[in-house]
Amino acid sequence: MFVGRHTELQKLNQLYDSGKFEFAVIYGRRRVGKTTLINEFVKDKETIFFTGLETNAKENLENFSQSITRLKYGDISAPVFSNFQAALDVVYNMAKEKRVVLVIDEYPYLAGSYRGFSSILQVQIDEKFKLSKLFLILCGSSMSFMENQVLGYKSPLYGRRTAQFKIKPFDFFETKEYYGGFKPYDLATIYGITGGVPQYLEQMDDKLSVEDNIKKNFLDASAYLFEEPTNLLKQEVREPAQYNAIIKAIATGSSKSSEISSKVDLESSACASYLKNLMSLGIVKKEKPITDDSVRKTIYTIEDNMFRFWYRFIPNNVSLIQNGMADRAYQKIEAQISDFMGKVFEDICQQWLWHENAAGKLPIEFTNLGRWWGNDPINRCEAEIDILAYEDKDNAIFGECKWTTEKVGTDVLDILIDRSQLFRYKNNHLYLFAKSGFTSGCVDKAKSMGNVTIVTFDEMVNS
Repeated sequence: MFVGRHTELQKLNQLYDSGKFEFAVIYGRRRVGKTTLINEFVKDKETIFFTGLETNAKENLENFSQSITRLKYGDISAPVFSNFQAALDVVYNMAKEKRVVLVIDEYPYLAGSYRGFSSILQVQIDEKFKLSKLFLILCGSSMSFMENQVLGYKSPLYGRRTAQFKIKPFDFFETKEYYGGFKPYDLATIYGITGGVPQYLEQMDDKLSVEDNIKKNFLDASAYLFEEPTNLLKQEVREPAQYNAIIKAIATGSSKSSEISSKVDLESSACASYLKNLMSLGIVKKEKPITDDSVRKTIYTIEDNMFRFWYRFIPNNVSLIQNGMADRAYQKIEAQISDFMGKVFEDICQQWLWHENAAGKLPIEFTNLGRWWGNDPINRCEAEIDILAYEDKDNAIFGECKWTTEKVGTDVLDILIDRSQLFRYKNNHLYLFAKSGFTSGCVDKAKSMGNVTIVTFDEMVNS
C-alpha cells in the first residue's frame, strides 16, 4: 500500500505532463521510501528502471543494457552495449518521439564504478536529451554524494536538473495515514520509536499494543530492528565502532562537541569529522538557539528518533534480550518512555504549528521556528524554551510542551510568561501543549490573558 508523499507524487506527475525533457534528482537517507515513491510514479508509464550496484563498470553496463532492452524489445537476452555512451544513445532514440522515463536508482554506485559517467550524461543531456521527451530520474541514498556530485556546482551535471526532491521521514501527521488501529497516545509512541521512517513503520502492527511492538521489533535478538542501527552504519561508514560510540554518547546526554569527544576519548578535530558524517547521514543534527548564532552554544542531538530510542535503551539491555528476557528489558524501558517521549512531543508540536501556519490559522505567519536556550538574567539561571517562532521583530510565538499524565497547571504558564519577557517582541503569543489537558486554573488564566492558546494532544490529532 502506497502511503503519503502526495506533494512529491503530484509534482512528479506535473513534470511528466510537460511532455518535454525533465531531469529530477531524488535523494534521501536509506529506508526513507525513495524507491517506493518512484515505483508509484512510474507504475503506469513506459520506464527503464536500472539500479546501480556496488560492483565494477562491466557488470553495471550489463545490467543497464538489460534494463534498456527489456523495455525496447521485451527481452533481456539481447547483447550488451559496447559502452555507456552507446546505451544512452539507444535511450535517446527511444525517447525522441514518445515519453520514456529513465530511472537510475542508487546512482552513486554507478558513478563510483565508472567515474566518467556523469560527464557522459552531461554531454548527452546537452546535445541530445534536451531535444527529446525523456524524463530522467537520478536517485541515491548517499546524501553527501548527491548534494556534491550531482547537485553541487562542481558536478558536470550542475544546472541540468529541472527539479530536486530531498525525501525525508514522515512527520507525525503523515504517519497517521499508515495505521487505523492505534489509539492517539500509542500512535505518538510508535512514531517516536520509528522516527517516521517508512521501512520502520512497516515493521509495526497496529493490532498489537505498544509494549508488544517494542518486544517484537527491538527486544527479540532475531528481529529486524534489533541490529538495524549497527547494520546501517556498516553499510555507510568505515569505522562503525567509533560512530556507535559517538551516537551513544549523544543519546545518553552528551551534547556539546567537547563533551562528546571526551566521552568517546577522541581528539576534537577527529570527533568533528565523525559528527559531520553522521549529519550527512541524517542521524545527528547540529542545533543552536534560534535567535543566537554563537558557535559556543552549538549542541548536537540525535535527529533520527529510532536511533535515539535504540541507543538509549538497547545496548544497556542486550544481555537480557539475548537471554530471552524481553519482559524484564521492557520493564526497564517502560519506566523511561514518558521521558523519552518529551522530545518527540516537542517535534510533534512544532510540526502542528507548521501545519497551522501553512493553513493561516495562527495569529502570526512565522518564518522561523526552533528551540531556544540561554541565560535568564532576571532569575540568574539557564533557561530553555521548547518553541520560539517569529515573523519579524514585533511578533512571536512562545510554546511549552508537556508529555505527562498530570494536567498542566498555572505554574507552567507562569514560567512561559517569564521566559517570553526575556525578549523584546511587541506582541507575544503563548502556546501551551499538553498530553493530558489543563487544570481549571490554567484554563481560566489563559482565557483572562487573551494571548494564550492551550492545545491538547487529542485536539492536535483531530485538527
